[in-house]
Amino acid sequence: MAGIYLHIPFCTQRCSYCDFYFVTTQKSHTSFVEALRMELEHYALEYGRREPIETIYFGGGTPSLLHLDELARILDTIHTHYDTASVSEVTVEINPEDVDLDYLRGLRDLGVDRLSIGIQSFFDADLAFMNRCHDAARAEAVIPLARRAGFDNFSVDLIFGLPDQPPEYWAANLEKVVRYEVPHLSTYLLTVEERTPLFKQVERGLVKLPEDEDVADLYRFTIRYLQEHGYEHYEISSFARPGRRARHNQLYWTHQNYLGFGPSAHSFWWKGLPATRWANVRNLRRYEALVRQRYAPIDFREQLDLDTLANEYIMLRLRTADGLDLDHLEARYGVELLVEKVDELAWLERQGYIAPIRNSRVRLTELGKTLCDTVTEYLMIDPIKT
Repeated sequence: MAGIYLHIPFCTQRCSYCDFYFVTTQKSHTSFVEALRMELEHYALEYGRREPIETIYFGGGTPSLLHLDELARILDTIHTHYDTASVSEVTVEINPEDVDLDYLRGLRDLGVDRLSIGIQSFFDADLAFMNRCHDAARAEAVIPLARRAGFDNFSVDLIFGLPDQPPEYWAANLEKVVRYEVPHLSTYLLTVEERTPLFKQVERGLVKLPEDEDVADLYRFTIRYLQEHGYEHYEISSFARPGRRARHNQLYWTHQNYLGFGPSAHSFWWKGLPATRWANVRNLRRYEALVRQRYAPIDFREQLDLDTLANEYIMLRLRTADGLDLDHLEARYGVELLVEKVDELAWLERQGYIAPIRNSRVRLTELGKTLCDTVTEYLMIDPIKT
C-alpha cells in the first residue's frame, strides 16, 4: 500500500518560523491545479497500478486556500488514474481563518474524512509572535465547527518552546485540547530554520530562545499530561486517542512507498534495490513550466543502498512507540543490531535512554525521547564496517 502527498504552495502571509515552500502573491490557482493534475497523470503511467493507494494527504502551504471545485478536480484525477479502492484516509490541512461550515461540509462531500488544523496556539500573543493570520477566538471556534460539519477524525497542531511564553500558556493549550476532546494532536518544538524571519531575529539578538532544559521540561510535562488524559504517545511529536493514529504519517515511519506532487514535494519508492527518493523543484513557476512541457519537475533524485535504508529505518522506528523491530531490521535490511551494536545498546539501557529489550523491540524511555537524535546516532550503522 502506498500514499499520495500533494503540496499546495499557497499562503496568505508568511509565518515567522516556517521553512516549507510557499508563495503569498498568487491570486489565481488555476494554472497550478492544472499542472498538478498533469503531473499526477504523468506518474500514473509508471506508478498508477503498481500498488494500491491507502492514503491521500493535502499539505502545504495552505490547502484550504483552494476552492472546493479545485480540490474536486485534483481528487477526480487521482481516482481516475490510481487504484484508490483501498483508500482509508483522506486528509486536508486547514487554517482556522480560511474555513466556514459550508466549506467544511463541502470537504466531507468530496470524500475528505480527516482534517489537520494549524492552530499552533490558543493565545493571541503567541499567534502574533508567529505571524499567524487567525486569532485565539477563531482557533477555539474552528474545532466545534469541524464537528458540526461531520468530522470526528481530525488533528490539531500546537507549537511549544516559544520565547517568553509562560509555562501556564502551554499547559492551558493542552487543557483546551483535552476539553475539546481532540482526537489527534501534533506538538512541535519551535525550531529556527535558516530561511525564515525567526532565524534573522535570533541572529540579531532580537529574540532569545528558551533554555534546552526548560524545553525538555515542557516536553516531559506534555507527555505525562496527555497520557494521563487518555492519549497514546505513539510518535515523538504525535499523540492520539485510541484508533486515531495518522495513517498517512505511518507510511513514512514504516518505510512504505509514497508519491509526492507539487513544488518541493518528496517521493520514495522501494521495490528491490536500490530504493529511489526524489524531490520536485522548489519554485512554482519553474514547476508549472516543466510540467507543461511534459518534463518531470524533479530537482534531485538519489538511489539508496541497504546501509542507508537501514539507518533510516533505525531513525524512523526509534521515534515511534512501537519501537525498532530488531528481527525486521535483520530480515529486510541485513543488520544484526544485537551483534553490531551490543555495547551501545547495553550502555543506552544503563543510562535509562532505552527500555530493556523485549520481544526484539528497542523502545525509548521518556528520558530517551528528549534525546532521540542522540540515541539514534549511537545506533546508526557504519557503512564502512558493514
